[in-house]
Amino acid sequence: MTVEFAAVPEGEVLARRSARQLAESVAALALIVLFSPLLLAAYAAVALTSPGPALFRQDRVGLRRQVFTMFKFRTMYDGNDDTEHRRLMREQLVAEVPPTGGEPGIYKFARDPRVTPVGRLLRQYSVDELPQLWNVVRGEMSLVGPRPYVPWEAELFPADVERRFSVRPGMTGLWQVSGRSTLDFRSALRLDVHYADNRSLWLDLRILARTAIVVFDRSASR
Repeated sequence: MTVEFAAVPEGEVLARRSARQLAESVAALALIVLFSPLLLAAYAAVALTSPGPALFRQDRVGLRRQVFTMFKFRTMYDGNDDTEHRRLMREQLVAEVPPTGGEPGIYKFARDPRVTPVGRLLRQYSVDELPQLWNVVRGEMSLVGPRPYVPWEAELFPADVERRFSVRPGMTGLWQVSGRSTLDFRSALRLDVHYADNRSLWLDLRILARTAIVVFDRSASR
């Protein structure tokens, strides 16, 4: 299936805001200020321990399949090869029994050699995701929503999950609090559709509360 992706025109997202988006933008700005010492420490840790930019920028597919630039701290070695990652993602979508990432019950690479030691620590506590607060300020993401995938991943999605693109992607979501790497790709996409079909303020608050538990209790979600 060939899908066309539209880039978000400069300033267009900021110009059209609902009251909910404005509230999220204000909350995200407050969180940036609150977490500024942690953000600076993470930036320095990445910059000082491996070559390459500390802040990672990547095209992701958002609301109505519009492409935007997502920010996060770099957790992998600069210039890594993603061939095996692409193979695993494709096989999980088409195989009758989704393959694991090398460890029973884990559907991402269990020991990904592309990830730096500092990156592994940042990922463990989701600190690498904090720069996405700026995407929330810009109106490209929400605090809660489906995971934003890169364009080549979104091209692989079956037609029956298209409704996931009817809402903005989020920093956290049902996938993140329902098993993360213990869920295969297809299961994660079904959760995205469930969220899009049942989105509510109450559901968002429950996911945010669950996220706080998952971040500090790794046995709650791998």
